[in-house]
Order: sequence, then structure tokens, then C-alpha cells
Amino acid sequence: MRDAHYEWRCKAITPIWTGDAYQKNGRMIPSGLLGSVRWWFEVLVRGMGGPACDPTDPDSRCPDKHGNRCVVCELFGCTGWARRLQFKIVDSNGQPVQAAIVKDQEFVFHFTPLRPILDEEWALLDLTLRLIADYGAIGGRTVFKPSDERRRENMPQHKDYGLIEITSWPDIKVEERQLRSYLKQSHWRNMDHGDYAWASLDNFWCANGKHLARQNKDDSNFNRVLGRDERKTCKICGDIHDPPNKCPKNNRYPHRHSENLINKNRTNQWIAGDKQESKKVFSFRHPQRTFGFVNPEVIDFSEMKKRLRKAWPDLKDDEFHQGSDLLNDLIRSPGGAP
Repeated sequence: MRDAHYEWRCKAITPIWTGDAYQKNGRMIPSGLLGSVRWWFEVLVRGMGGPACDPTDPDSRCPDKHGNRCVVCELFGCTGWARRLQFKIVDSNGQPVQAAIVKDQEFVFHFTPLRPILDEEWALLDLTLRLIADYGAIGGRTVFKPSDERRRENMPQHKDYGLIEITSWPDIKVEERQLRSYLKQSHWRNMDHGDYAWASLDNFWCANGKHLARQNKDDSNFNRVLGRDERKTCKICGDIHDPPNKCPKNNRYPHRHSENLINKNRTNQWIAGDKQESKKVFSFRHPQRTFGFVNPEVIDFSEMKKRLRKAWPDLKDDEFHQGSDLLNDLIRSPGGAP
């Protein structure tokens, strides 16, 4: 066990979105970023064979009827169990960051134990943060609607958010077998991950150096991968109306062809998400990064690669990385478990 605080020094590759109750991003809200860290921690734990509940689901969140908790709630807290660490975002002088983080800004993730924290827990947190930095993104919003259209790519609704670089990290050495043994301990709650089992590193994929976006009004390789109609024209009049403009034919906000799936099959519906559900593919332009998830009951890695090759015909097998391979790289890289 360790009682000292730990710091991960970072640089923002893009702005970072935390947002407030009014959906504005003018100030830093640490709880927003901690929630994002927790979500990726859940992804990591499930991918390593440990139990991680869905805290947003009243039927699965901890504790269970016997009072048992999952690995994630043990550290981050749940009903009747306070989290065991304090999280702050500070500048290089140790002062709290007050405003929203902007591109190229340097900052520090500062964690202090409120109660003793095991070496295995610190190691899992380290793996989580480096997973986010190397292959994922952090924050309440990451990318809205990626676009390569001239004069549109820098508009607010097309900007990237949430990419970071970790410039220094604590020296945490825990062997992989020790981590997996910790995750398999008998005192954790028994659980079926159910509808959220897809949110696991086992189902994660990433293609760094590649991006998806809209090319013009009729072509969007991003929508092509999602299974959506690529046209962004209005279904009523065939023109393009940018918000807040309304369609002149019915004086209503436009309903675009791109809102529709080409085929309402289970795979397209799952990947594209719904109004109350996130899409499962995310793509960034600067630097180029695309990542997402598969669901073994709906779509596997092989089918996902086929979809991506419709957007990137030159995609090579070694440019498509599965979560299990990324975990091995993280564990063996500096700062991770040897």
C-alpha cells in the first residue's frame, strides 16, 4: 500500500470539454473528468476479467444485496461507500485549474489517497490513464460531427475535444499476474455485465493515423461506417439548412437524410446509437485517431474491419489494433507493469 499522492503530468492535444449545467465549457469541472476516467477504468477492468458494474443502471450498480462491491466502486465509491481518492487538476505550480483546458495547455492529474490504496489499484489507474492518452479520449464530449469540408472543419460543432498526452507519470511496478490475481479475488461481487458487456477492452479497437469525416454534402465516410445515409440534405426540399435555419417549405428545422440508417438492421442500429445512446465509433482529425467498440453478439472485429475498409480501402491489418494487443503494449511500456 502507498499513502503518497501520485501525479500524471499532461498536455492537451485538443481542448478538453467538461461542461456545466448549461452545456457551456467555460470552466474546469473536475468531476466531469473523473467520471470519464472512471468509465475507462471500467473498460479496463472488464477487459482484464474483473467485475465492473454500470453505476448509471439501478439494477446493476453497487452494492449488491449482500453489500458486495465491484473493483471499480471499491476505489471510486458507490452508495454507502465513499471513494478512496481525491482528484484535482492543477497547473505546474500546484494551483487548481479554474478555466476549461485549451489546446497545448499543460496540466496535472493529481490523486491523493483519502484511505489506503493498494499498489494494484494505483497500477490499474495508471494503465487507465495511459489507455486514454494513447488510444482514447477524455471528457464529457470528444467529437461532435467530424468534417473535412472546406470552411466548416473549424466550426464549433466539428471540433475535436479530449485528446491528451501524458508527459510524465509515477513509477508504479506491479506484475501482470499480480493485477489479474487481484481482479479475481473472491470478495468481489458476482455479476453478469449484461447489456454493457460490450464496454470492455476485449471489444475495443483503435486505428491511430486514420480519421473519418464528412467530405462534402453527399459523401461522409464516417456515416458510411455507421451505416447512415451519407447525404446531409433536407428530406423535404433537398437543400442544406445549417442551424438555426429552418426549411422554407414547412418552416421547421430540417430533417436530414443523414439522420436515417440505410438499413435498420441490428448492426447499424447498435453502431450508430440512438438519441439516448452513444454511437460506437469516434474519430479525430488532429492528430488522426479513430477508435470504437464491437459487440460479439452484434458485430465482431472482422466485420468492423470490413466496414472501415469501405472508408479506407488501403487499411492494413497492422493498422487496426484490438484491445487485448493494446493492453499488452501498455503493460510492457514504461510506467506500466513489467
